Amino acid sequence: MTTRNFLFLLGSSRTGGNTETLARLAAEQLPAGTEQRWLDLRELPLPDFEDRRHADGHYTPTGNAATLLEATLAATDVVIASPLYWYAVSTSTKRYLDHWSGWLEAPDVDFKQRMAGKTLWGVTALADTEPEVADPLAGTLRNSARYLGMRWGGVLLGNGTRPGDVLTDTGAAARAKVFFS
Repeated sequence: MTTRNFLFLLGSSRTGGNTETLARLAAEQLPAGTEQRWLDLRELPLPDFEDRRHADGHYTPTGNAATLLEATLAATDVVIASPLYWYAVSTSTKRYLDHWSGWLEAPDVDFKQRMAGKTLWGVTALADTEPEVADPLAGTLRNSARYLGMRWGGVLLGNGTRPGDVLTDTGAAARAKVFFS
């Protein structure tokens, strides 16, 4: 059996929010010894992505982009933990995904080939009683996985507005216990 290595990317604008709480609840269910790396995108800010394919040449990841690229490639499982903001992923999460475009073009990275076979997961909290409002977020992640030849693990949804509210969503707590299995 292959050793799994989970990268949890936190895309919330606050620490300890409902999305992070739900992601940590799901991570508690991973088998003992499963490697986990948690990165908060607020602590690793990325500049807006600039597409240089048809201009001055190659994109070379440096600084926080290089750190995130290394962590992404080292993982077998990438977990995007982004609250639902205006029916989509957060700004910091979208910026991270935009940088994937540059990593596809970066010399000697082979990003698409190295992402193939990994699993992409989503975790999100929303302040709506109708889960289908998260369909655009799920579609963004699912289609990104498909494009890169990744497995799609699905999205764990929880409901909550104020920090800690998601813990009262008993359905989300039950789904978190089996989400990564």
